[in-house]
Amino acid sequence: MNIVLTGSLGNIGRPLTQELVQKGHAVTVISSSTKRQKDIEALGAKAAIGIMQDPAFLSDAFKGADIVYLMETMEAVGDMFDKDVDFIESITQIGRNYKQAVAGSGVKKVIHLSSIGAHMAEGNGILLFHHNVENILQQLPGDVAIKFIRPVGFFDNLLSFIRTIKNKGAIISNYGGDQKEPWVSPLDIAAVVAEEVDLPFEGRKIRYVASDEVSPNEIARAIGEAIGKPDLAWSVIPDEQVLNGWLSIGFNAQVAKGFVALQASQGTGLLYEDYYRHRPVLGKVKLKDFVTTFAAAFHQE
Repeated sequence: MNIVLTGSLGNIGRPLTQELVQKGHAVTVISSSTKRQKDIEALGAKAAIGIMQDPAFLSDAFKGADIVYLMETMEAVGDMFDKDVDFIESITQIGRNYKQAVAGSGVKKVIHLSSIGAHMAEGNGILLFHHNVENILQQLPGDVAIKFIRPVGFFDNLLSFIRTIKNKGAIISNYGGDQKEPWVSPLDIAAVVAEEVDLPFEGRKIRYVASDEVSPNEIARAIGEAIGKPDLAWSVIPDEQVLNGWLSIGFNAQVAKGFVALQASQGTGLLYEDYYRHRPVLGKVKLKDFVTTFAAAFHQE
């Protein structure tokens, strides 16, 4: 099949491209960077260089595709320290561009990488843009089959705690404790998307993706053992203190407030209510696998 992937060769895009090419699919990878072209072609795929803010480019790139894989990231619209960027609106606009491009190209099969929390119109913090984009794509004609893939929190996001561990001697957040929550590896996301490529398309489908279910305290213990700090703790501080800390280092206010609200919903469990109603089979990558990656990054920084 002819498959077009957005998202360039990121943590999901690279293994996904490799798997699809190995299965014999003709793959086109959209990237905004001409520097990525050689890397894309080295994997046996075709490169289409352009931006998600250009619906005409997207429509042209999608033409002739049997399936398009759509994703949007905050990095695609700006730096999280740029105080002038409206991330939610900018990414919502990318959703409108996708809708226009899918309709204009005649593509009838779509896989959209969304997120945990996309079912929520409020209470999901910065993830609101995923809710918006899902709703926009739902407006496509009924003969366009769409699979919404909703991964949970990425293990890789835990790497942001490296500096805090080194400076403060602890993982610090506005939630924590012994309540288990789901985490995911990009490798398991790529595997699920590749699987869905070969499964039937009909109507609209939602599928959650997770690799492991562990609590904040379990994460702290596993990371502590991996980096030689067996007493490492996951410390909980008030929302306002986390927010003020992020704002003080120059974070975009929308991003800072959005992440604090997101993490608060993790702590209450609100974020995961729909996930547990549609709980998936867990993937292959576990916390014990990820902490090896964490330790390597910790000692390199």
